[in-house]
Amino acid sequence: MSIMINLDVMMAKRKIGLTELSKEVDITMANLSILKNNKAKAIRFSTLNEICKVLKCQPGDIIEYVEEAEDVEVM
Repeated sequence: MSIMINLDVMMAKRKIGLTELSKEVDITMANLSILKNNKAKAIRFSTLNEICKVLKCQPGDIIEYVEEAEDVEVM
């Protein structure tokens, strides 16, 4: 998938653990872990909003588009 979730990076920058973020955002640790490990297929805007609020960041700090090798044209 071309969309990368950099939640682990932002969590490290803000020095917040999975348990604390889970409580602050009111999301299960299992679902937060899926998101953190790039296994999620989707994220609700309300969840993204709460994560950004707690981590004091922008959505673009967490979500990133990365071109995959097959998406890049070869000349």
